Amino acid sequence: MKHILLAAALAATAGMAQAEVKVGMITTLSGGGAGLGIDVRDGFMLAVKQAGRDDIEVLIEDDQRKPDIAVQLADEMIQAEDVDVLTGIIWSNLAMAVVPAAVAQGKFYLSPNAGPSALAGKGCHPNYFNVAWQNDNLHEAAGAYANSAGYANSFILAPNYPAGQDALTGYKRFYESDLAGEVYTKLGQTDYAAEIAQIRASDADSVFFFLPGGMGISFLKQYADSGVDLPLIGPAFSFDQGILQAVGDAALGVVNTSQWNKDIDTPANAEFVESFQAEYGRLPSLYASQGFDTANLLMSAMDKADVADADAFRAALTDADFTSTRGDFAFGPNRHPVQDIYVREVIKEGDVYTNRILDVAIEDHADAYAAECPQ
Repeated sequence: MKHILLAAALAATAGMAQAEVKVGMITTLSGGGAGLGIDVRDGFMLAVKQAGRDDIEVLIEDDQRKPDIAVQLADEMIQAEDVDVLTGIIWSNLAMAVVPAAVAQGKFYLSPNAGPSALAGKGCHPNYFNVAWQNDNLHEAAGAYANSAGYANSFILAPNYPAGQDALTGYKRFYESDLAGEVYTKLGQTDYAAEIAQIRASDADSVFFFLPGGMGISFLKQYADSGVDLPLIGPAFSFDQGILQAVGDAALGVVNTSQWNKDIDTPANAEFVESFQAEYGRLPSLYASQGFDTANLLMSAMDKADVADADAFRAALTDADFTSTRGDFAFGPNRHPVQDIYVREVIKEGDVYTNRILDVAIEDHADAYAAECPQ
């Protein structure tokens, strides 16, 4: 188990007091999705470093994007390490394997990414807080954009796992026209020749896809090489800062949706972008911003309540009394964000591929499952 004890200098010193809150971070640090977990980790750690806290201990482990490994790590963190808070999971299938059992044992879970619909509606829990979004949200915004762009026959595809299913559900919830095709791919798939052939053979006027991490890199490169000349729409997960550098020119001009971007015009966001670059030598991604916000949410609750007083700590988390990289931040009744979601365009600044905000796709958007949450 990897322990990181955070103090002002991020170093253990003689006589340091026992940490008041122990955080177990289970995230993906190896394999095709490693960049996502690394960004969440780095954003989280940056926030704690900047705050100079000596009352947080963070245990970090790599789930290898495997549900069984994630469950094993969570069990060890809860039973052997007695963590107070869990966080870090990127993938919804891992979240579904870990979160229900963790919160049932009285632990708090703060999600910096995965937001499966099952945990937003009937399966919600008072100890589960999502600091990023509910899975459907960015896809709903993409559907709204497709309407405004006049697309009338979208071909849609996503991996066959909870977040992929939520993605296509979200797109269809807001998209008002016909579908030229709907395909679920294998999670972790790297060859999309068959899917691109289906797109070519269809009468689609646009393509919506959700393929995060290495899946998106593979698809975008193959799509660009295929000669299919249909406009692409996607969520930020397929056009994120790390992914764009690997994809290159094939992504230029593509429209995507996100609740965050580096050009959100607030002092807190500008400071975050600058400090992240200074600390890590790269531009932050939305994953990094989510990790940063998650840590700041946690610390805001710690400033108001003792984690041992579950009711008070839960209330402090619900208050969300912190300055988000997104600007205003508030939870809905199911402890998922109510927030603006933006339309972005992939551009090139010097030698760096990045995104710029074009417009707001949907304002003050809450998820579709909040009414189903009983607690």
